[in-house]
Amino acid sequence: MYRLDNKDYDVRISERVTLSVYEAAAYTGIGTNKLHRMAAEPGCNFVIYIGAKRRFKRKQLEEYLEAQYSI
Repeated sequence: MYRLDNKDYDVRISERVTLSVYEAAAYTGIGTNKLHRMAAEPGCNFVIYIGAKRRFKRKQLEEYLEAQYSI
């Protein structure tokens, strides 16, 4: 639940544009350590850094996983 201008917002993970590593792990079933390793690979297009925070672009992460045979 998010609070903005004294209003509460509850956004489902499936509707968010970016996910934290823990949200991405819950959403995909992939462990946080593996997600960190995947994000560190050269050419990774499904991660965005906001300051020191690493966020996963949900749609690009889904597309990456759909194209993979194994990870």
